[in-house]
Amino acid sequence: MLVSILRLVSLIRCKATALLIDTISNMFSVLAWFDWLYYVYFENSSSNPYLIRRIEELNKTANGNVEAKVVCLFRRRDISGNLNTLADSNASEYDNLSVRDFEEESKQPTVSEQQKHQLKHRELFLSRQFESLPATHIRGKCNVTLLNETDVLAGYLEKEECFFYSLVFDPVQKTLLADQGEIRVGSKYQAEIPDKLAEGETDTRIQEKLETKVWDPDNQLKDPQIDQFLVVARAVGTFARALDCSSSIRQPSLHMSAAAASRDITLFHAMDTLQKNGYDLAKAMSTLVPQGGPVLCRDEMEEWSASEAMLFEEALEKYGKDFNDIRQDFLPWKSLASVVQFYYMWKTTDRYIQQKRLKAAEADSKLKQVYIPTYTKPNPNQIMAPGNKPGMNGAAGFQKGLSCESCHTAQSAQWYAWGPPNMQCRLCASCWIYWKKYGGLKTPTQLEGAARSVSVQGLSPFTTSGGRAKLLAKNRQTFILQTTKLTRIARRVCTDILQPRRAARRPYASINRMCVCVCMTPTQTCITCAHTYSDM
Repeated sequence: MLVSILRLVSLIRCKATALLIDTISNMFSVLAWFDWLYYVYFENSSSNPYLIRRIEELNKTANGNVEAKVVCLFRRRDISGNLNTLADSNASEYDNLSVRDFEEESKQPTVSEQQKHQLKHRELFLSRQFESLPATHIRGKCNVTLLNETDVLAGYLEKEECFFYSLVFDPVQKTLLADQGEIRVGSKYQAEIPDKLAEGETDTRIQEKLETKVWDPDNQLKDPQIDQFLVVARAVGTFARALDCSSSIRQPSLHMSAAAASRDITLFHAMDTLQKNGYDLAKAMSTLVPQGGPVLCRDEMEEWSASEAMLFEEALEKYGKDFNDIRQDFLPWKSLASVVQFYYMWKTTDRYIQQKRLKAAEADSKLKQVYIPTYTKPNPNQIMAPGNKPGMNGAAGFQKGLSCESCHTAQSAQWYAWGPPNMQCRLCASCWIYWKKYGGLKTPTQLEGAARSVSVQGLSPFTTSGGRAKLLAKNRQTFILQTTKLTRIARRVCTDILQPRRAARRPYASINRMCVCVCMTPTQTCITCAHTYSDM
């Protein structure tokens, strides 16, 4: 009796485990834990191969259905032959090595003709096109990675449902581009390093033409004098904004004008004025307030209007940090440098923090995962299912004795109609699954065999200089500066000694760490430099 109970418990556990595994395998998530959770198969036609898409969002419609916002990826069969040729030529132009040299230098195993044919089915082209598809059309998961020049090509065939990409396809412009620029080599892109000077040989180059000196750490001014001059520069900037009509409209209050005058652009101008006037305070004061009125310094935050800032936020939402597209489509009257400067200043504003919090709240409220049950409906392309009626779409009426169009086998548990109905072509169960997942046949047909090349240039193995596509989630690593307790306390207590701004003015002068230790721990052992001090 006890043995029977134990067997029953074991059977229940096995069934529960199998149910749990089936549930997990059919659970699709948009969380960025693993890349393979992003890429899935979508079925839009019973006879065509699956679509490969990457899930960006899961949204619930008004009628309760779940739709997936996805990024489109295209196969080689989805783009024109001219673009396939362009991808092949781009591969050969990137690296002049032949396939044989590439295989010898990278020590990769020789790839057979059939493997070359199947590897073409593993190549995809990323795009920036989005679309919404019903979540019920998901048929499984797959893995898509950026092709690495160190990867073994045959390794992709050893992994099931594994794909790679190296180029980005634009469905509108019908173009293929590398996602990022490559490292260019040559005198046009790298500086020419001169020969090392011999001992006793003088440098004949004119240093003033090679670089511009903007600050002298060994100037005759003291730190309090420099601080006072910076305060005067801020005051002049505030007064200049009061005289300027446009500034008085943008910053109607004195507090806002003073805050704008205290930005880095004012301090940089003040320190540059000191350098140009030889650190003579009287001359520098006169330069700040010339005859025509006080000098007004503005950065990109003040130069941009509110409508331009709204356009920038809209463009940033659409294109991300693609500043070239932002400037071209939304702000053509701005320079690229102006757009980049405004972006990094905009990130310091409360507007950016509010949007970041709002996006985080929206992400928390969105649907994170959806359960897709196993799809068990029979495919209409089945020719003759055991015990069932013939399928649809011309699947009935096939001649007996026909072999599989791919593997040429004559025996299969299930046959599927493939190709035009008048061709009377069919695939076995194994080749049908391969066709649906990879978009091709295991072995090339006669038409493909006559047109295919004997090289693997079509795999684009040499166009891997571009970085990961911008649509891919980037792994961001958090880093912190971990300091000692003494250092953290000294930042608040020893403000008269630890002044980083003043220390930055003289980068070559050493900071007396002993002084900090004496002030902080007069009768204790310093945990920073391990010295013991007595009361002073």
